[in-house]
Amino acid sequence: MQYVNLGTTGLKVSKICLGCMTYGSSKWRPWVLEDDASQPLLRKAIDLGINFFDTANAYSAGVSEEILGRAIKQHGDRHSKVIATKVFFPMSSDPNGMGLSRKHIMQAIDASLKRLQTDYVDLYQIHRFDPRTPLEETLEALNDVVRAGKALYLGASSMHAWQFMKALSIQDRHGYARFVSMQNQYSLLYREEEREMIPLCRQEGVGVIPWSPLARGILAGSKAAGTRRAQTDEIMAQIFKPETDQPILDAVNAAARAHNTGPAQVALAWILSKNPVSAPIIGASKSAQLDDAAAAVEVRLSNEEISQLEAPYRARKPIAFR
Repeated sequence: MQYVNLGTTGLKVSKICLGCMTYGSSKWRPWVLEDDASQPLLRKAIDLGINFFDTANAYSAGVSEEILGRAIKQHGDRHSKVIATKVFFPMSSDPNGMGLSRKHIMQAIDASLKRLQTDYVDLYQIHRFDPRTPLEETLEALNDVVRAGKALYLGASSMHAWQFMKALSIQDRHGYARFVSMQNQYSLLYREEEREMIPLCRQEGVGVIPWSPLARGILAGSKAAGTRRAQTDEIMAQIFKPETDQPILDAVNAAARAHNTGPAQVALAWILSKNPVSAPIIGASKSAQLDDAAAAVEVRLSNEEISQLEAPYRARKPIAFR
């Protein structure tokens, strides 16, 4: 495994981040793996040298955090691991049990730490932008979380670039802890973030940790409609458009043949070549998927190959940030 700085921070993260939405409770989503099936995969990720793990309090209503916390306690040294979690989505029917109010943030960070069995998280992220809470209130509360030692760094996730820039400006003006990462959707099948968000992050020194870099497995060779997740995942239908995306898949497969490797490794190698991407977040429900992801850091694409992979892309309507 190789390691890079997260954005312009001194924090070293593996070039592959393991997303933990796959691990939790099948009652939450039918494709989610229960604890007994999750632990071997988390152990293998640690053995492969992955030190960066991303979860959220909303994943399986907190069970994902519990599973990750147990795995790190059993199989790894907490202080050598980088744990990222998120806050925003509803955790209860209580009107204050959601969003980015000061009340919810303070309750949520303590609950996440308890589930993760740790005194701090390395990266605390807002899962979405909250239009119903004053941004100043959210950012002050997040700053207090950092000052209290409950989080070391702050990150954000999918939102409009103007919203992110406004947040960064407020943080700079007040001397608050700054967002150091942006977790947004980015892949060979969805490149709309290249218009504004990616250039903004590059300019501001913010590390990008893309979610769905394999487009829900489509870029890894999964059939768009054949998996259990595809049948219950409304975002997948928005991502995959056979009439426009098949040429991209053909280009990925051609590059994979040239490198004597799989399409997942090519798709990840492409995204790893992009500045300011620090570490794509991959999901893994099978051991071989972890092997593919770890091997991807060794694949080097030429400028010509990158151009061939990008040439078939056609602009599409941005997916709503929800």
